[in-house]
Amino acid sequence: MVALRAGEDGPGLGKLLATRFDTMYYVHIAEYGYAAPMDGLCKVQGELCKYAFYPLYPGLIRGVSAIVPLPAGIIAWGIAVAASLLAAWGIFAVAEHVHDRRTGVIAVLLWGMVPHAMVESMAYTEPLFTAIAAWALYAVLTQRWLIAGLLATLAGLTRPSGAAVVAAVAICAAWTLVTTLRRRGKSPGTPTARKDTLAAAILISPLGWFAWFAWVGHRAGRWDGYFQLQERWGSTFDGGSFTLHRIAEIFTKAPVTLNSVVAALTVIAAFVLFTISLHQRQHAALLIYAAVLMLIAVGGAGYFHSKARFLLPAFPLLFPLAKSLATARPKIAYTVLTAAVLVSSAYGSYLMLVWQYSP
Repeated sequence: MVALRAGEDGPGLGKLLATRFDTMYYVHIAEYGYAAPMDGLCKVQGELCKYAFYPLYPGLIRGVSAIVPLPAGIIAWGIAVAASLLAAWGIFAVAEHVHDRRTGVIAVLLWGMVPHAMVESMAYTEPLFTAIAAWALYAVLTQRWLIAGLLATLAGLTRPSGAAVVAAVAICAAWTLVTTLRRRGKSPGTPTARKDTLAAAILISPLGWFAWFAWVGHRAGRWDGYFQLQERWGSTFDGGSFTLHRIAEIFTKAPVTLNSVVAALTVIAAFVLFTISLHQRQHAALLIYAAVLMLIAVGGAGYFHSKARFLLPAFPLLFPLAKSLATARPKIAYTVLTAAVLVSSAYGSYLMLVWQYSP
């Protein structure tokens, strides 16, 4: 739909997906490193502006560029698309494990139909982060603790919201370890290797996030350099006050933009779906992940128009809808999903061709 609406005089689908907004920073980091200046950009944020972008994605771009003779922007897009497919597979695996196969399929379909699903096809970090998060949660559900810890480390090197994966893995591993130790007296044969694995998962899961936090602080010359950098980007944490005020303004004052309305409705829907997930007693790992991700996305001040994109990796929130559609009559399910595809495609075209800022 984007390609059709762009027309022959437009920038082209490849340019829209592989070169816009945040992609410029990731590609520049991959090609020239973090210290190299970006002409015409970062005038407000200062010389450390690129350190707001986490290193895993540009590192992958740089690594693939060394062996594949293609422009870095195209490679960035290819990595994102491959990550989207891995994310879809991971979402299916998690949903099938906690529900059933049909729910897993519909959960993946819904993830591809959320308002900002266009980002899943762009050279952004959301696809990569969602893939890592999904498989980390699956590793927790299947008690593959070392894998979960390693993936949490990678998540912490991908986005600030990597803290959500770290929290889910570390808390669940800690609870399982405590439970294991309590049972030791009743079951003397509890394998020591299992306890060691759980402890290792707890210790390694936050290493990626803390390593980047420490490195940015070192480069800035102060321990809170990371937070200072985020402030220069206009991103601070106020517990959700900014978000609540913006939502109130959107529904009480005019004029408003389509993107701001969709962002507000997405935030509201996220809280409703999280409440339903609590009522349905979703697995603790999924609830912790979704809760921390929502706290980071909604609790941050600034970039209200991107709140829906920040919530894109919160796929466990889609499980109540997927479960309902899985048990609905096929005619109802197909009608709802077809309508969602059309609406999402139209809105994705709006984000790419009308909206002038990062989605």
